[in-house]
Amino acid sequence: MMNKPSRTSLLLALLLTGLSAPAVALDLGKALKGVVEQKPQETSPADNAQSVAPPEAQPSTINLKKPSQEDEIKLGREIAGNLLGAAPLVKDEALQKYVNQVGRWVATQSERPDLPWHFGVIESNDINAFAAPGGYVMITKGLYRKLTSEADLAGVLGHEIGHVIKKHQLKLIQKQQLLSLGAGLLGGSLGKDNSTVQKLIGSGAEICARSLDKDAEFEADRIGVVLAGRAGYDPYGLPSVLQEIGHSSKDDGSVALLFKTHPHPDDRLARLGDAIGNRFDNITDGKSLEERLYRLKD
Repeated sequence: MMNKPSRTSLLLALLLTGLSAPAVALDLGKALKGVVEQKPQETSPADNAQSVAPPEAQPSTINLKKPSQEDEIKLGREIAGNLLGAAPLVKDEALQKYVNQVGRWVATQSERPDLPWHFGVIESNDINAFAAPGGYVMITKGLYRKLTSEADLAGVLGHEIGHVIKKHQLKLIQKQQLLSLGAGLLGGSLGKDNSTVQKLIGSGAEICARSLDKDAEFEADRIGVVLAGRAGYDPYGLPSVLQEIGHSSKDDGSVALLFKTHPHPDDRLARLGDAIGNRFDNITDGKSLEERLYRLKD
């Protein structure tokens, strides 16, 4: 476990990337059904994010070679729909609203606050989390049960936000499609009903659920810690979750997929420790907010 992070160093790190305008976060399930925004409630340490109208309906084509932000959002929406087909959202509106509010606040601290961010908790006892291009983030109910504070939640969501802002999944989808479909097919925009795009969406869902390299995971960990700290939370939320998961037995079925598709939590903690050092040591005002963490009904 790393030492607690220097306030001066943290502030310097935060200033290097700067703060941006607010992002919007909607209920994931309703967003996928085309339903408009929800009104936010105060949940963040300093919630000054504003809700805005959702983006216009996306075009029916996706440019696979050089996707625009609109293409990225469209693709992510379709992939998220596939993921939810396998594991639906937990039927707890208050939970979904709460996770959206915390996720939106953390996302405002990122370099892509303009994405229409969507967050959700899905019905699965596995311990895992997923992100799709365009700002779609899901965590499992099994992982949510491991959280002990709002800072933990902010750190976990910050990690997934990191994947989105660095386009980790999108780049891997592009790379795999380039290899499997051929450069010629990637030269233009393909319609939603095209079988090639349907294969792209299916393989994209598989990638978002399973396949990122270790460097992408380590980078997302670093981003998650910084975004949570910027948002006013104790930046050690994510490390504490990793430490808790690291105590799980390799024979525990709930972590089997996570351990298969991610570096072991101990390795992630070690890499975080190397990257952060003692830079957060003097932070004393980061909020943990254990009492504000939404408690699951079952």
